[in-house]
Amino acid sequence: MLTGRVSAIEAGCAVIDVSGVGYEVRMPQSDLGSMRSESTVTVFTSLNISQDSVTLYGFLSRSSKSLFIQLQKVSGIGPRVALSILSTLTPDQLAQAVADGDSTALSRSPGLGKKGAQKIILELSGKLDISSIGSTQPRKDIDSGSRQVVEGLVSLGWQQHDAEQAVNKVCKENDFPMPLSKQDVPKVLKQALTLLDRGR
Repeated sequence: MLTGRVSAIEAGCAVIDVSGVGYEVRMPQSDLGSMRSESTVTVFTSLNISQDSVTLYGFLSRSSKSLFIQLQKVSGIGPRVALSILSTLTPDQLAQAVADGDSTALSRSPGLGKKGAQKIILELSGKLDISSIGSTQPRKDIDSGSRQVVEGLVSLGWQQHDAEQAVNKVCKENDFPMPLSKQDVPKVLKQALTLLDRGR
């Protein structure tokens, strides 16, 4: 992390002066909007080294930094898209969207399409570390697990009706307890894919 004086606030980044050294830090728009020039701030940072650049990303909360790192564990999600998501949704809203399987909320982020949003939900469902985010509680929805599987199948190209039928059949034949738990979502998804592939 860095603790220092806000030397400048620019489009997409801030310059933090730490003992005479200015660090350019890319930050979510919400964080930049709450900062003031010449004020002293503590920014939780993540360093990204790529083939052609070294970029410092920063956040005013530990939870935002944690989600930024976790988002990049999803295949196809890099630091720029992760930052875009955290500029569009607060950590609490992001955790809620993943818990609810709300791909529409996620896909509002610039640079993230519907398929990318579905991938985030599928890969991070039940894995997000939201202990430091606040009072986020998954909304009670008797079929949220099944809905996640159906949306995942639709994102892979299957028709909604066929996906729903496959999920219902797999759950019934294998006696998966309903509502479908987060732990069972990957198992049902795998079996539903196998069932649909057989029916081609």
